[in-house]
Amino acid sequence: MSTDDDQIRDILTAARVIALVGFSANPDRPSHGVARFLQDRGYRVIPVNPGLAGQVHLGEPVRASVDDIPDAVDMVDIFRRSDAVGGIVDRSLARWPDLQAMWMQLGVVDADAAGRARAAGVRVVMDRCPKIEIARLGLAGPGARPPRA
Repeated sequence: MSTDDDQIRDILTAARVIALVGFSANPDRPSHGVARFLQDRGYRVIPVNPGLAGQVHLGEPVRASVDDIPDAVDMVDIFRRSDAVGGIVDRSLARWPDLQAMWMQLGVVDADAAGRARAAGVRVVMDRCPKIEIARLGLAGPGARPPRA
Protein backbone atom coordinates (compact mmCIF):
# COMPACT_ATOMS: atom_id res chain seq x y z
CA MET A 1 0.00 0.00 0.00
CA SER A 2 1.45 3.33 -1.06
CA THR A 3 1.35 6.43 1.10
CA ASP A 4 0.25 9.60 -0.67
CA ASP A 5 1.43 13.15 -0.04
CA ASP A 6 -1.67 14.09 1.96
CA GLN A 7 -1.12 11.18 4.36
CA ILE A 8 2.55 12.03 4.78
CA ARG A 9 1.71 15.69 5.34
CA ASP A 10 -0.90 14.72 7.96
CA ILE A 11 1.54 12.43 9.79
CA LEU A 12 4.34 15.00 9.87
CA THR A 13 1.99 17.81 10.87
CA ALA A 14 0.32 15.87 13.70
CA ALA A 15 3.49 14.37 15.21
CA ARG A 16 5.25 16.24 18.00
CA VAL A 17 7.26 13.51 19.76
CA ILE A 18 9.24 10.95 17.75
CA ALA A 19 11.10 7.88 19.00
CA LEU A 20 14.02 7.36 16.61
CA VAL A 21 15.04 3.70 16.81
CA GLY A 22 18.57 3.03 15.56
CA PHE A 23 19.99 6.43 16.50
CA SER A 24 23.75 6.84 15.99
CA ALA A 25 25.97 9.16 18.03
CA ASN A 26 28.11 9.66 14.91
CA PRO A 27 27.08 12.98 13.30
CA ASP A 28 28.04 11.57 9.88
CA ARG A 29 25.44 8.78 10.09
CA PRO A 30 22.00 9.36 8.50
CA SER A 31 20.08 8.59 11.71
CA HIS A 32 21.96 11.32 13.58
CA GLY A 33 21.40 13.83 10.78
CA VAL A 34 17.70 13.06 10.58
CA ALA A 35 17.32 13.34 14.37
CA ARG A 36 19.02 16.74 14.37
CA PHE A 37 16.98 17.91 11.36
CA LEU A 38 13.73 16.91 13.08
CA GLN A 39 14.77 18.66 16.30
CA ASP A 40 15.60 21.82 14.35
CA ARG A 41 12.04 21.78 13.05
CA GLY A 42 10.57 21.60 16.55
CA TYR A 43 9.97 17.88 17.00
CA ARG A 44 11.06 16.26 20.24
CA VAL A 45 13.23 13.31 19.19
CA ILE A 46 13.90 10.51 21.67
CA PRO A 47 16.94 8.52 20.53
CA VAL A 48 16.82 4.73 20.93
CA ASN A 49 19.94 2.56 20.77
CA PRO A 50 20.85 -0.13 23.34
CA GLY A 51 24.57 0.49 22.88
CA LEU A 52 24.18 4.15 23.81
CA ALA A 53 21.57 3.77 26.57
CA GLY A 54 22.08 6.22 29.41
CA GLN A 55 24.14 8.65 27.35
CA VAL A 56 22.73 12.04 26.37
CA HIS A 57 22.72 13.03 22.70
CA LEU A 58 21.08 16.05 21.13
CA GLY A 59 19.87 17.00 24.60
CA GLU A 60 17.91 13.78 25.18
CA PRO A 61 18.80 10.65 27.13
CA VAL A 62 19.25 7.69 24.82
CA ARG A 63 16.92 4.79 25.62
CA ALA A 64 17.78 1.12 25.17
CA SER A 65 14.40 0.27 23.60
CA VAL A 66 10.95 1.71 23.11
CA ASP A 67 9.99 -0.08 26.35
CA ASP A 68 12.31 2.30 28.23
CA ILE A 69 10.71 5.54 27.00
CA PRO A 70 8.63 6.93 29.88
CA ASP A 71 6.67 9.40 27.74
CA ALA A 72 4.07 8.92 25.05
CA VAL A 73 5.28 9.35 21.49
CA ASP A 74 3.32 10.18 18.37
CA MET A 75 5.57 8.45 15.85
CA VAL A 76 8.26 5.78 15.80
CA ASP A 77 10.92 6.29 13.11
CA ILE A 78 12.88 3.08 12.42
CA PHE A 79 16.52 3.14 11.26
CA ARG A 80 17.07 -0.62 11.50
CA ARG A 81 17.25 -3.51 9.07
CA SER A 82 13.92 -4.75 7.80
CA ASP A 83 14.25 -8.03 9.71
CA ALA A 84 14.23 -6.08 13.02
CA VAL A 85 11.09 -4.10 12.24
CA GLY A 86 8.49 -6.65 13.35
CA GLY A 87 9.66 -6.68 16.97
CA ILE A 88 9.92 -2.89 17.11
CA VAL A 89 6.42 -2.48 15.71
CA ASP A 90 4.95 -5.04 18.11
CA ARG A 91 6.66 -3.48 21.16
CA SER A 92 5.61 0.01 20.04
CA LEU A 93 1.98 -1.02 19.58
CA ALA A 94 1.95 -2.64 23.04
CA ARG A 95 3.67 0.37 24.62
CA TRP A 96 1.53 3.11 23.05
CA PRO A 97 -2.06 2.12 22.21
CA ASP A 98 -2.64 5.66 20.86
CA LEU A 99 0.44 5.69 18.62
CA GLN A 100 -0.24 7.75 15.49
CA ALA A 101 2.41 6.59 13.04
CA MET A 102 5.14 4.03 12.30
CA TRP A 103 7.77 5.31 9.89
CA MET A 104 10.30 3.00 8.24
CA GLN A 105 13.32 4.68 6.72
CA LEU A 106 14.67 4.37 3.18
CA GLY A 107 15.28 0.72 2.38
CA VAL A 108 13.31 -0.48 5.40
CA VAL A 109 10.21 -2.51 4.50
CA ASP A 110 8.15 -5.06 6.42
CA ALA A 111 4.68 -5.56 4.94
CA ASP A 112 3.55 -7.93 7.71
CA ALA A 113 4.53 -5.50 10.49
CA ALA A 114 2.94 -2.65 8.54
CA GLY A 115 -0.27 -4.67 8.31
CA ARG A 116 -0.32 -5.24 12.08
CA ALA A 117 0.20 -1.53 12.69
CA ARG A 118 -2.54 -0.55 10.25
CA ALA A 119 -4.91 -3.09 11.84
CA ALA A 120 -4.27 -1.29 15.15
CA GLY A 121 -5.24 2.03 13.55
CA VAL A 122 -1.68 3.31 13.13
CA ARG A 123 -0.65 5.08 9.93
CA VAL A 124 2.42 3.55 8.26
CA VAL A 125 5.10 4.92 5.95
CA MET A 126 7.74 2.57 4.53
CA ASP A 127 10.91 3.15 2.54
CA ARG A 128 10.89 6.94 2.96
CA CYS A 129 12.72 9.52 5.03
CA PRO A 130 10.87 12.22 6.99
CA LYS A 131 13.73 14.68 6.38
CA ILE A 132 13.36 14.26 2.62
CA GLU A 133 9.57 14.40 2.80
CA ILE A 134 9.52 17.54 4.97
CA ALA A 135 11.79 19.31 2.49
CA ARG A 136 9.91 17.99 -0.55
CA LEU A 137 6.52 19.02 0.81
CA GLY A 138 7.77 22.37 2.16
CA LEU A 139 6.70 21.64 5.74
CA ALA A 140 8.04 23.74 8.60
CA GLY A 141 7.44 21.30 11.46
CA PRO A 142 5.61 21.93 14.73
CA GLY A 143 8.05 24.59 15.98
CA ALA A 144 10.80 25.26 13.47
CA ARG A 145 13.84 27.15 14.64
CA PRO A 146 16.86 28.39 12.71
CA PRO A 147 19.27 25.67 11.52
CA ARG A 148 22.28 24.96 13.76
CA ALA A 149 25.67 26.22 12.72
